[in-house]
Amino acid sequence: MKEKNILPVDAYRALLERQEKEEQRRGRRKVGHDESALQRACVAWFRIQFPEHAPLLFAVPNGGRRSRTEAAIMKAEGVTAGVADLILLEARGGWGALCLEMKTESKDSRQSVGQKEWQKATERWGNKYVVCRTFEEFEAVVREYMAKPMTNGRVYVEGKEFTSSITFCGHTTDRREINRKSR
Repeated sequence: MKEKNILPVDAYRALLERQEKEEQRRGRRKVGHDESALQRACVAWFRIQFPEHAPLLFAVPNGGRRSRTEAAIMKAEGVTAGVADLILLEARGGWGALCLEMKTESKDSRQSVGQKEWQKATERWGNKYVVCRTFEEFEAVVREYMAKPMTNGRVYVEGKEFTSSITFCGHTTDRREINRKSR
């Protein structure tokens, strides 16, 4: 796969620094904003580096303050505590998807119990899960993942290889176990 390198990594670091300075200037430097600034810079980089894959990287809006009513509606709609901040819905290297949890280098920036439980569940079902604390970590993880071959319907779950046949118009996905092969 040919990747683009329109802007050097230093440009993304500069973007992140400008966002942080602007937040400080406006007095909006609150808990969670550091992770938000990091995530925005990482998403911007990904969309430029891999434009044809950009629609497959999306954020999961689990955080933020909500009224009780809105929270109840969102829970009924399927919002799940602990889901990773970013999901790259592209199967590569034997994984079904890449789940990215954004944290900062601060000692207070840790995974919650719900995030750890969701990590275990998503890894158990054949997805790759990574906690990224810096732009450089995000870049390295994404480059490594995108360099892997497309999985083409084969995902490894608990050490066994599965294949999927996907149909449309409301039909369910049929998974059947096939002979285990090495990754």
